[in-house]
Amino acid sequence: MPRPRATAEPVAPAPALVAEVEAWLGALQVERGLSAHTLSAYRADTAALLAWCGGRGVQAFSALDAEDLRVFLAQAHRSGLAPHSLQRRLSACRGLFRHLLKHGRIERDPSVGVRGPKAGRKLPQVLDADEAVALVELPATDPRSIRDRAMLELFYSSGLRLSELCGLRWTDLDLEDGSARVLGKGRKTRLVPVGSQAVAALRQLRALGMTPEGPVFQGRNGVAIAPRTVQQRIKQAAQQQGLWKRVHPHLLRHSCASHLLESSADLRGVQELLGHADIATTQIYTHLDFQHLAKVYDSAHPRARRRSEPSG
Repeated sequence: MPRPRATAEPVAPAPALVAEVEAWLGALQVERGLSAHTLSAYRADTAALLAWCGGRGVQAFSALDAEDLRVFLAQAHRSGLAPHSLQRRLSACRGLFRHLLKHGRIERDPSVGVRGPKAGRKLPQVLDADEAVALVELPATDPRSIRDRAMLELFYSSGLRLSELCGLRWTDLDLEDGSARVLGKGRKTRLVPVGSQAVAALRQLRALGMTPEGPVFQGRNGVAIAPRTVQQRIKQAAQQQGLWKRVHPHLLRHSCASHLLESSADLRGVQELLGHADIATTQIYTHLDFQHLAKVYDSAHPRARRRSEPSG
């Protein structure tokens, strides 16, 4: 039986489909402890699938097959959605269909065998070692700059995510041992080392009279500092220190990982430090390391061919 063609006007999806998606999102929040940001991304991607189903008159996910999913993705591609976004949308659909299959709501997974477009992986930008040192050596002359210096030192020392730094409490730190217990993605905790310079900066911050059970980095009224405030303070610190790159918390995390890998080549160790579930995520830093090596080779090796030299 031929499937109905898409209508010209938007049509609301069947309530049963919406209920299935909401049940899946609720399960993700409870079982996997995903962040509000991640859940919002899943919701947006599955909303596109719901809208497509509504336009096609699809009443149940069990009616979909692999060809339907390919048509759905192809339509999004023609509308200008980037390959990376298409991959993310397909990933959300896969997660939904696996949930439905597990709970007996569908008999087959329509995403099996469906591949998204290949997306070139964008290498993260990093600070070089001199730039990183110039940034973290922010003069600490008053309570706010003392706090900012400690934030910068800890970001670069331990490769924390922004959410991990904002959620850190003094009870999570062991300054004698030089370690911190952080709550990462999926509400997984890990122990990370804290370098001596970061420990010194944190001791200076604690000496301001911080509550032992309170947040390490505080905003107004003693509450945990807001992520947006951290981003703004780091941007201002970079400008103050004469760095005119786009400096942000994740750039310091990338820089920490890249510099560690250049020095140690210990991919597993860097994976543990960053809290990556998949080592493939960490391997992107090996590409950064190779780029650095290639530049050194091209500039220093007597038998290296300079790109500016003619080929014959």
